[in-house]
Amino acid sequence: MPIEYPVMEHFHTIQGEGVFTGWAAYFIRLAGCDVGCHWCDVKDSWDASKHPRVSVEALVAAAVASGAPIAVITGGEPLLHELGPLTRALKAAGLRTHIETSGSSPFSGEFDWVTLSPKRFKPPTEEIYAHVDELKVVVLTPKDLKWAAEHAARCPEDARLMLQPEWDTPRAMPLIVEHVKAHPEWTVSLQTHKFLNIP
Repeated sequence: MPIEYPVMEHFHTIQGEGVFTGWAAYFIRLAGCDVGCHWCDVKDSWDASKHPRVSVEALVAAAVASGAPIAVITGGEPLLHELGPLTRALKAAGLRTHIETSGSSPFSGEFDWVTLSPKRFKPPTEEIYAHVDELKVVVLTPKDLKWAAEHAARCPEDARLMLQPEWDTPRAMPLIVEHVKAHPEWTVSLQTHKFLNIP
């Protein structure tokens, strides 16, 4: 019996945000989310039952055929699923494996890069922090900067710290600029894929 995952979409693109901005990547957007951010731009991913189940073999074949060096598993909330079988198969095929997660469900899978983007609606589990390579916090108001610092204190010392303005909240950008100037351990993440008009 093949192992399958509910998949909203999977596609070859350019990583649009975070440390790996600009890299070619194969995105695998798993369906299902129990966090429910009001600013989410992929709300269609929330209900896993609305999307087809795709086998690990088919996902790996598509990722390999794309020629991308990285497979990014995202969602929805990808940690709602046991990711061991998918990540092991991707790594066996020679791809780097990355994940973008809110960290709100138990950690699974074998990853070369873990991006934690914590959400107030359902906070991360304690176990996720030890795995974090990149902390990326979406900022709308000043209280988000304090909240970001609280999460940073739990991450490994070498984790990359990034602040990202919420796309539809222009007032967030001056907050981030002044904060990064005063706290240079943080850097800025922008959703460049929206500027470039790519998925």
